[in-house]
Amino acid sequence: MKIAVVTDSTAYLPDRIKNSPNLFIIPIPVILDGKIYNEGVDIEADEYYDLLNNSSEFPTTSQPALGEVIELYKEIAAKGYDTIISIHLSSGISGFVNTLFSLTDSIEGITLYPYDSKITSVPMGHMVEATLDLVKENASLEAIFSKLDIIRDNTYAYLIVEDLNNLVRGGRLTNGAALIAGLLKIKPILTFEDGKIVLFEKIRSTKKAFARAEEIIGKRDKEIGRPVKLYVIHANNLAVAEEEKAKLQEKYPNAIIEIGHFNPVIGTHLGEKAIALCISAQ
Repeated sequence: MKIAVVTDSTAYLPDRIKNSPNLFIIPIPVILDGKIYNEGVDIEADEYYDLLNNSSEFPTTSQPALGEVIELYKEIAAKGYDTIISIHLSSGISGFVNTLFSLTDSIEGITLYPYDSKITSVPMGHMVEATLDLVKENASLEAIFSKLDIIRDNTYAYLIVEDLNNLVRGGRLTNGAALIAGLLKIKPILTFEDGKIVLFEKIRSTKKAFARAEEIIGKRDKEIGRPVKLYVIHANNLAVAEEEKAKLQEKYPNAIIEIGHFNPVIGTHLGEKAIALCISAQ
């Protein structure tokens, strides 16, 4: 059995795996002012927000072209792989991973296993990293999916965004939650619930929202009961991410804490300056 690992460009990948010969990445398109940019190919996060801030229309995202995905899978098969584990952003954000299930019998000589991360960005990159490590160790499919399930079932993210309008316009958050936030002048903490972005708590200020998210992370650590990593993820807001990392390190001195950023697709939905505090089983 020769296993390839496929993911999409919303994953924030550690440097050590980016050039893995077993890794293949499907770019997700972002549409700005009528022009299509393939994330990670035509545009990177550091240049995206300049374009976003100067765009005349609200940006949109779309699923990759199915024909291009099929071609990639065929290219992987031509390289001698017989198995593909395809790990993608949450079905609660995009229907892409569900579309892949229709392809499971479409590629001759390949057994395809689509996997819904139910998250995105750094935690999804962690799943990809763990999978590649197990593939290198010649682990069984059962062991790989068991590990993926452990990570997925023990990953929690708490998001603090500057403006809920991006999520509402993109259909990733209910209008009701945004309306409540506007009327009460609150700073909501959002989270992923079964892969969907939902309102977690309503807080009166940004400072209190961060403090509450930091507290929740600690409670989740105790619940998980196994080694974890903490992540601070930002949308063009590195200074605040570094501040949050320092606060978390002081609060949890033994924790492994990493900083990552949201790539353009997720940045489109969350908006610039968004911050997420995450905890995930290692």
